[in-house]
This record gives sequence, C-alpha cells and structure tokens, in this order.
Amino acid sequence: MDITLEQFATIFMLTFALFLAVAGVFTTYFGSGKSRKIGAGLMIAGLVLGIIWVILSTWFMGEPMLPIDTAFVDLIKQSIYVIAAAALGALAAVGIFLLSIMKS
Repeated sequence: MDITLEQFATIFMLTFALFLAVAGVFTTYFGSGKSRKIGAGLMIAGLVLGIIWVILSTWFMGEPMLPIDTAFVDLIKQSIYVIAAAALGALAAVGIFLLSIMKS
C-alpha cells in the first residue's frame, strides 16, 4: 500500500494529538500542583491540535466542510484503527512490563 505525504501527515498529527491529550489526562489525574496545570494544558493542546488539523485538512482539500470527501473520511477511520491498534499493543507491552517488574 502506497501512502501519500498528506496521508502520512494526517496519521502523524492525529496520533500526536491523541497521545498528547491522553498524556495530559494522566498528568492531570495523577499529578499535583503545577503538574496538574501542565497536564490540563497538554490535554487542551492535544484536543485543539486534532480539531484544527481536521478543519485545515478539509479546507485545503478544496472541499467545503460539509459534505466531507469520502476518501478523507476513510483516511480518518483508518487513522483511528491504526492509532487504536498501536495503543493497544503499547498498553499490552507496558502492562506485561509492569507486571513482571512488580512480581520480581
């Protein structure tokens, strides 16, 4: 499967935005004091970055916001599947790592 630069950039930016937001949620939840504020900033930055990327991507495609081109919607869906698969794999590896460290 050949991937274009636009597809790569979309997958990269959506993955970056999602994990930035997730890191912000964890930092806000588990942190205290100044780190909670930083976590909230990371979470907001991740959400805003993801939303802005989707809006700008559809705008520069020359298409109006509604209806969105079906190829772009398919790319977003594929990106979500790739991100979910990567996150599940990473969580499984971290879980096994933590389990092995805590048991030793």
